[in-house]
Amino acid sequence: MAPTKTSKVSSTSKSSIQKHSASGVGAPSQLAQSSRKGKKAWRKNIDIQPVEQGLESLRSEERVIGSTLQKQTDNQLFVVDTKGDDKVRKSLPRYSKAELTSTKILSQRSAIPAVFSRPTKDSIPSRSKVSRADKERLLRIAKRPRKGPFNAVMDHTEFGAGSAVIDVSAAVKHSGSYDPWAAEEVEEMADGLEHTTKPKIKRPELSHPRDVIEIPAVLEPHQGSSYNPPTAAHNELIMEACKVERRKQDEADRLAEVRRKVADARAIATNVTEGLPLGMTLDEIPADDGEPVAQHDAVVPKKPSARKTKQQRAKAVRLREEKRALAEKAARKKMLATITMAKSFRSTAEKVSQQQNQARLARQLALKMKHRKGLAGQRLGKYKVPENEIEVQIGEDLSENLRTLKPEGNLFRDRFRSMQQRALIEPRVPVLPTRRAKLKEFEKHAWKRFE
Repeated sequence: MAPTKTSKVSSTSKSSIQKHSASGVGAPSQLAQSSRKGKKAWRKNIDIQPVEQGLESLRSEERVIGSTLQKQTDNQLFVVDTKGDDKVRKSLPRYSKAELTSTKILSQRSAIPAVFSRPTKDSIPSRSKVSRADKERLLRIAKRPRKGPFNAVMDHTEFGAGSAVIDVSAAVKHSGSYDPWAAEEVEEMADGLEHTTKPKIKRPELSHPRDVIEIPAVLEPHQGSSYNPPTAAHNELIMEACKVERRKQDEADRLAEVRRKVADARAIATNVTEGLPLGMTLDEIPADDGEPVAQHDAVVPKKPSARKTKQQRAKAVRLREEKRALAEKAARKKMLATITMAKSFRSTAEKVSQQQNQARLARQLALKMKHRKGLAGQRLGKYKVPENEIEVQIGEDLSENLRTLKPEGNLFRDRFRSMQQRALIEPRVPVLPTRRAKLKEFEKHAWKRFE
């Protein structure tokens, strides 16, 4: 009989070959597979027993208490008895079934209500009752006869008897609930909710020109505008009106000159000779006696291109390097010289900033003083605020009494212009209606139509 070979297997190899038992929680364990090639094998052979045990412990806490211990507050978990009562033991009954330990364990076993086989009042869902309004609406949709007051049958074809609900608007329902004079309620935002609620944008507190303007609504008229003015005041007002008209005339002349130049430029642009620059004219060549002029093309001699030698190229490279080195040395020397002047530069920068701040404050003050006299003649937005027209009459048109006085100006236009100058309304220009072109009428003759 031939001897047989016996192989000993170590305990460690047996344990590696033997598969682990199933998890106590219920999830199968497959940790005995040695191959873990690829993501699928890694995901399949991961030990999740600790995770399952932790989740099971949380589920047991929810079954007993109703929620996890982490979600319970300190007041629900702990009680601090700061003042005892000796009469509590005497007030309690000697024996109670609810005080037994077994009863407490059975009552606190689970916070989830038990399942009963017999239906109870709480388990039966309450029958939803249809309201009267919904019932009438459904009858209107189905066009079924419905009874109104005094058991009269309503006509489904009349106004308001269709399927649409005719009711008062939301504005009427909420009328009287808004108080414009009530104080605004400040909403307190809890910590951590800043990103969920949209913050209200605070209006910037900027100065308005109307807060600075000090001119009255109705200006006091000049003495020269009276029906019987003093001679000096009348002459002064006439000179002011003359200056205004002269300025308007100069502006009109300047615009006319600009328009004339534009027209001349357009005329020159239309008469451009091909091959000549804009604005240049070509003189006419006088006619000769008929002798042909010999034309010779000018021959430009070509400069021979000489190739640099190796020495010349090296010399050019060396010169460039020397120039670069000298420039770097000069820049470094200049930088080192400016390091010692850092304090003087700082003081100079401070002085310049102070001067800029003073100039800015001076501009703001000048603008403020200018706004005090109103916005007349200034551009505010798209249009310019109109100025007051000087209403003056020459000596021939003056009336020495009120009986022969001729009314001048327009009160509505004056008040409208005053509101614009005081920045109460924005400046506007009158929008004139556009005139449509007239239709041309043509008479068609029947005898001209050939069929």
